[in-house]
Amino acid sequence: MSSKRQLQTILKERYGINKNISQSLSLDDCESLLSLLRHQPSAEKLVEAFVEKNSELSQNNRYYGQRRSQAEKRFEQLQAEYEQLEQSIADLEKANGALGDRKKLLADERRALESEINTLTAENQSLSMKVQTLTTHNDELVEANDQLKRDNKDLKNIVDQIRLRLARDTKMLLDYEDSEIRKALIRLFRWTLG
Repeated sequence: MSSKRQLQTILKERYGINKNISQSLSLDDCESLLSLLRHQPSAEKLVEAFVEKNSELSQNNRYYGQRRSQAEKRFEQLQAEYEQLEQSIADLEKANGALGDRKKLLADERRALESEINTLTAENQSLSMKVQTLTTHNDELVEANDQLKRDNKDLKNIVDQIRLRLARDTKMLLDYEDSEIRKALIRLFRWTLG
């Protein structure tokens, strides 16, 4: 007598009935099915149709299972991309806010610098006018100093001429005999020489 396993192998090899289908049958059921298939060609054709349909359904199941698996993987990829895009958008919005604050700060700094530049420009113009005024005064003082030097030189020449003339006239007076006049003239002469 054959075992259930041996009968399942015969059903698989001769008639294409999978062991997972024949697994639920008992030993007696397997023997009855083999006997039926051997003696009834229409039953064999029916089993062949079932086996073919089972194979076709199995292929369809595999195909749709693969498609479903691909769709799930694609969905997971798209979900990950979506979450990544959401995070990128949040990061960009945060960075945009920071850039907006930085732009406002830079605009405030620019206004402050422009105000300072305007103040410095006004001070520069004021100092420029003062320099121009001082330059004019300096030129006037230089000219006055030059004139004073010329006047001092002329005055010194006049004083020197007076001294020279006084010395000559005094020498002529000293040639006279009167001693009192002579002494007074010497004192005067010494006093004029400094």
